Amino acid sequence: MRDQDMSTKTIRTTAVQADTRLGAIFAVLAFGAVLLFAAGYAQATVLHDAAHDQRHAMAFPCH
Repeated sequence: MRDQDMSTKTIRTTAVQADTRLGAIFAVLAFGAVLLFAAGYAQATVLHDAAHDQRHAMAFPCH
């Protein structure tokens, strides 16, 4: 009886971990799609200025 309880607990834990991973994968894919969509429709100067400002914010010399 005790072995059966342990198996059930392991199966449930594994199913929860798989659901969590699937949610994380979906979130990352959705975020990537939004970034690609936004970059695809943004003007080149907007993207350049954003990257330039980020380099300055990280104290990276670019001039």
